[in-house]
Amino acid sequence: MSSDLDRQIAQLSRCEPISEAQVRSLCLKAREILVEEANVQHVDAPVTICGDIHGQFWDLVELFRVGGPCPQTQYLFMGDFVDRGFYSVETFLLLLAYKVRYPDRITLIRGNHESRQITQVYGFYDECTRKYGSANVWRYCCEVFDYLALGAVVDGRVFCVHGGLSPNLKTIDEIRSIDRKQEVPHDGLMCDLLWSDPDDIQGWGISPRGAGFLFGADIATQFAHTNGLDLIARAHQLVLEGYKLMFDNTIVTVWSAPNYCYRCGNIASILKLDQALNSKYETFDAAAQE
Repeated sequence: MSSDLDRQIAQLSRCEPISEAQVRSLCLKAREILVEEANVQHVDAPVTICGDIHGQFWDLVELFRVGGPCPQTQYLFMGDFVDRGFYSVETFLLLLAYKVRYPDRITLIRGNHESRQITQVYGFYDECTRKYGSANVWRYCCEVFDYLALGAVVDGRVFCVHGGLSPNLKTIDEIRSIDRKQEVPHDGLMCDLLWSDPDDIQGWGISPRGAGFLFGADIATQFAHTNGLDLIARAHQLVLEGYKLMFDNTIVTVWSAPNYCYRCGNIASILKLDQALNSKYETFDAAAQE
């Protein structure tokens, strides 16, 4: 099995899609692994934390060049693997193949784009039907999305989530009671984790995204204190400088899609946490498009 997987990884690494039958088999194996994972995965440092990728395959290759290859480097991706970019299929399947091949060396958590509804609007559905001639591959991938963890905690001190916090959340333990194996709901705790954003406000605010909430420094600081956290790491928002620390370094947004949508001109970053949880941000520019 591992030799098959290694061949698929090699193929996907060249941005060559694998067959529909191979996708189906890969997705079934991935679900077997992901179903055993908790809603909030425990991850040991050292680990390299990555933000949105959005189907920008050659920039993912550049990320691995900067951060080190998997499995030599342990990775944690905070969601939004698909949509907007040209290569969502190859991007998600490569990360999934790594997950199946090296389950303890890569953690994939769910973003708001890992959803049936969103992917039908922002490109992944259309890309699957164009590349495979039917919606089957999209369907297999969406079933995997439902099994992805909702967050991760590194050494008990760094909480990683795609979007942010929720007025329905006091402790990380409360996330464990969610039945995550479903389409992303329109509201409630699971929705907020994938959709919310930090903002320069007091308390809670209405999100212009139409889902999730805005939350201020007081909310983030209280949550970090209650849960014994040094840092909350999240993605979900484009940052022109690649990463952005807020609220006296309580929270950081990590963005890993350089020149987002092939036109935003931003740089990208990854966050390397060493054994002692010291942070080092590595930035990188967009790769040449093949």
